[in-house]
Amino acid sequence: MLNEYFTWRHLRIHVQERGKGEPLLLINGLGANTDMWAPFAARFPDRRIILFDAPGTGRSGTPSRPMAIHGLAGLAVAVLDNRGIESTDVLGYSYGGAIAQQLAFESPARVRRLVLAATNCGVGSILGSSQAMAVLSTPFRYYSPTYFHRTAAAAYGGRTGRNIKVRHRMMTARAKFPPTSLGYAFQVMGGVSWSSWHMLDTIEHETLVISGEDDPLIPVANPEYLARNIPNATLDIVERAGHLFLVDDAKHLGERIRSFIEPIRVVDNVVAIAS
Repeated sequence: MLNEYFTWRHLRIHVQERGKGEPLLLINGLGANTDMWAPFAARFPDRRIILFDAPGTGRSGTPSRPMAIHGLAGLAVAVLDNRGIESTDVLGYSYGGAIAQQLAFESPARVRRLVLAATNCGVGSILGSSQAMAVLSTPFRYYSPTYFHRTAAAAYGGRTGRNIKVRHRMMTARAKFPPTSLGYAFQVMGGVSWSSWHMLDTIEHETLVISGEDDPLIPVANPEYLARNIPNATLDIVERAGHLFLVDDAKHLGERIRSFIEPIRVVDNVVAIAS
């Protein structure tokens, strides 16, 4: 595993790279850090996994003002340039799903296949439960394991909400590199007016929209809307899965997503993995 830094818009940006092979860019959720991807990234040992901490999160510097989703999509392009990658499969999770949609819209040549996990179209979406949205409004869940444990069922659902052992396993990575309070607030502010309504029908990439059936933050109507309006989208609703399904059930979700980004093809009667 490689941890490096580069400067972008006068900010120190942390980039993490794991493994070798065809690239896969993972774009994280609100306030999250690259180490939280570890269980999921481990399911792709033959891929070159690229991750980065958004400004104000993890080991990246905190900006002096909010950064819009458009700007963060520009950061994703800068990360690819820094790694010397022309195009890549992209997975955007939660808040990162907004960045991934913007990236696919603005820089379509940089994206191969697109995965939108536990995300929505921003303004115009169906809101999650009031309890879940209240938890999302503060970074306190990254600072206090007790608070994370107490609010997990209402905020995240799925295995995280049902299984105390799963929550304890997740707490270390969450608390190791928490977002700054200002960085978290700027992330929230940067996304508050964003919407992909006007761009969805222009995203022509082969796209997997995947979400949990038991996600208090992202009601199923949201991924259904994305899948209906992105021309080449496939919808996958995972039974009993919650908002943190990529990490609390990494083996299962890794298999489902791998089957999309690495479809089996037949060449001269020989089965091969497409790249």
